[in-house]
Amino acid sequence: MSEIAGTPRDRRRRETTAEILEAAWRLSRRDGLGSVSLRDLGREVGLRASSLYAYFDSKAALYDAMFRQGQEQLAALAAEWPRSLADVDDPRRTAKELAARFVAFCTEDPTRYQLLFQRVIPGWEPSPESYALAVARVDELRVTLASVGIEGDEAVDLWTALLTGITDQQISNDPGGDRWSRLVPWAVDLFFDQLRSEP
Repeated sequence: MSEIAGTPRDRRRRETTAEILEAAWRLSRRDGLGSVSLRDLGREVGLRASSLYAYFDSKAALYDAMFRQGQEQLAALAAEWPRSLADVDDPRRTAKELAARFVAFCTEDPTRYQLLFQRVIPGWEPSPESYALAVARVDELRVTLASVGIEGDEAVDLWTALLTGITDQQISNDPGGDRWSRLVPWAVDLFFDQLRSEP
């Protein structure tokens, strides 16, 4: 029996864990992240609230698993992106495409965006292991920008502020529209014009 497949009990546990996470996302999208209760979650998946502790020992652990899952989804998207803008024909155009895809990822699921990029759950922080996934994305961004001579923490901060600012405005003021997301190419142009000298 392969190590990945595990025992039937292991498979059932993975399936139930996935079902609980899916239900937690569903409830979060309906009622808000801070409103998820283990009682409602248990009802949603046909388990007593006390039985959920066999899978997640606290709400914090549940949020951490959701955060990790969201970061893994972002990592899967980022895996399709070039690591070096210097290796593409038109770095600026590629940067616009990557920025637009990031904003689309964020706006397609505002609840996931809140959990990954905002502090909406009082007193909760991701575990160091889960937060390391977010740090890895920022490190990749730093390498990507540095490949075309845009270096330094302030440049990385400015890039993230531009894109999350556009995302915040889009989600808050024009959900389902494109009033702010269509500004992504302009924002990338401003960023490049300020920080990169091009021939």
